[in-house]
Amino acid sequence: MRVVVFGYMTWGHRTLDAVLAAGHDVPLVVTHPESDNPYETIFNDSVAELAAKHAIPVLVRNRADDEEVAERVRAAHADAMVVANWRTWLSPAVFSLPRLGTLNVHDALLPAYAGFAPLNWALINGEPEVGVTAHMMNGDFDAGDIVVQWATPVGAEDTVVDLFERTLAMFGPITVAGLERLATGRTDWQPQDRSRASYFHRRSDEDNRIDWSWPARDIANLVRAQVDPYPNAYCFHGSTRLRVLAAGVTDAPYGGTPGRIFVRDGAGGVVVVSGADARRGRNPGLVIHRVRTDDGQDLAATEYFTRMGGYLTSHPAP
Repeated sequence: MRVVVFGYMTWGHRTLDAVLAAGHDVPLVVTHPESDNPYETIFNDSVAELAAKHAIPVLVRNRADDEEVAERVRAAHADAMVVANWRTWLSPAVFSLPRLGTLNVHDALLPAYAGFAPLNWALINGEPEVGVTAHMMNGDFDAGDIVVQWATPVGAEDTVVDLFERTLAMFGPITVAGLERLATGRTDWQPQDRSRASYFHRRSDEDNRIDWSWPARDIANLVRAQVDPYPNAYCFHGSTRLRVLAAGVTDAPYGGTPGRIFVRDGAGGVVVVSGADARRGRNPGLVIHRVRTDDGQDLAATEYFTRMGGYLTSHPAP
């Protein structure tokens, strides 16, 4: 088939590579320009460079809403279009041009976690599984009928990088599988249950700030969801910004005021009181194992916290 590819970063790169490896003809690639957004410089294999390697014409756009994009897609006479990690709205005037429609590939188990950073949000929320969905594009973000959907379980120690690697490995194969289904002429795909839908915004520095009123499990999940190379979860010790690199949850409850640096843990960490109702003494604590100071120094929690007592806070002390 003739397949136009809209893609960006490593997700788009893997998708384009798989489409080419499956023997499809790619007459046009559309991608975004380079970005300095922290979340868009992490897994940034260039779609444009891969297209150039295969002598495929490339359009670079922040938004694909101008007439030239529509005209170039129209001129490509595509059977289908594939979209992977396209970051802005795509007009029906563009995605409806291929005769078999447009397949969007999204790293979530839609209809939940439409939008941005689905793996980070899913891990923070303690979801038991994540995955990838290939669905037909319609006028709403990540809302079209499901063509193929694959899942992978979330282990107790998995970080967002683990989930990234497993779901990224699905992107190429699920795209090829979706194109094979489109090629049959079928249109009886599974509609999304919109009562189960959720949509998430892009993550920013504010979203990585630790709130000690959260339960310890939720904070530990936030830490796992923001391990290197992602911007780390952080808090403040006095006026010092402290990134939390590794953390867990105690078996025993620890009571008091959220954020209190309580005691050294027998496993080599430091326990911090957490949870909005921590005063009742029924909540587990957060065990911090490793931290990073603003000068880039990584330390075991027991090396950094030489004394117990005092508080970790969400904002710097005045």
